[in-house]
Amino acid sequence: MIMLKRLKLGTGCKIMNKVFVIAEAGVNHNGSVETAKELIDAAVSAGADAVKFQTFKAESLVCRDAKKAEYQLETTDKMETQFAMLKRLELTAEIHQELLKYCNEKEIMFLSTPFDIESAKMLVDMGVCIIKIPSGEITNFPYLREIAKYRKKVILSTGMSDFEEVKCALEVLRKNGTDDIILLHCNTQYPTPLSDVNLSAMIEMREKLKVPVGYSDHTQGIEAPLAAVALGACVVEKHFTLDKRMKGPDHKASLDPCELKKMVDGIRKVEQILGNGIKQVSRSEKDNRLIVRKSIVAARSIKSGEIFTEENITAKRPGTGINPMRWNEVLGMVAGKNYEADEMIKI
Repeated sequence: MIMLKRLKLGTGCKIMNKVFVIAEAGVNHNGSVETAKELIDAAVSAGADAVKFQTFKAESLVCRDAKKAEYQLETTDKMETQFAMLKRLELTAEIHQELLKYCNEKEIMFLSTPFDIESAKMLVDMGVCIIKIPSGEITNFPYLREIAKYRKKVILSTGMSDFEEVKCALEVLRKNGTDDIILLHCNTQYPTPLSDVNLSAMIEMREKLKVPVGYSDHTQGIEAPLAAVALGACVVEKHFTLDKRMKGPDHKASLDPCELKKMVDGIRKVEQILGNGIKQVSRSEKDNRLIVRKSIVAARSIKSGEIFTEENITAKRPGTGINPMRWNEVLGMVAGKNYEADEMIKI
């Protein structure tokens, strides 16, 4: 039986007892504080639990002549280097503080993914209670070692990784100070083809590594996140944008605000559907049992003193009489009265 994992988050954050939904703004602010705040507003309106940005120093993240990924070439200036693109999307420490304050005012959790050690330290100094490790850093030993030393809750994305790489990253984090870890299954292609989603791998990580799991989605649409929740994801992360037509690397593979709200609403419905995992009679169906279940009744007229047989008794609605599961108990007994056809048998 698949049971829904519950995630509890603390340290200055309100306690959650539901699937934790992260609205991934990422770099879809395009370097604009006002756009970033509009993204926060959209995340709040959608009902997300947190809104997440990305924190990095281009100089610490990428070599100046590094090429862009194919999806980035399709959505940004082909002549621009990856370094130049990222430099445009950097947010200063002051902007981070402004966005954190705005999130507090809007009562939504502020998160940001640090892509380098300096950025991680800045976020910790700001009081961020969860560190989200991106897929690209899963093999970065010094980075993982530093993150572990902060002893914060860690959410680790596992895109582009095989099982052994995930296991090794988990060991580095544990050996260096943190055991409060959630693994996010992920595919790092924008958008991810449905044939490459492989949600079953999320279950493998949970069962073999004995850690809570979630899902960071880069598919188009909302079907994959809903399926992940049904399979036990305790965290769902999804990119969103104000307008998919905006220029930038991630807008095209993101949800718009209406789609984000549909996803969050859908997740809450799936949570309701999953229930508590105990097979029992629900309140809504309880009254129907007596109506649609059957009782042992006379199949024809039966005289007092006649023996009950397979030929003179049957099972019919309603279920207010003797349960047909007592059939063998009734067979062979003697009728204590006369019965008309369809009359409830009494013993």
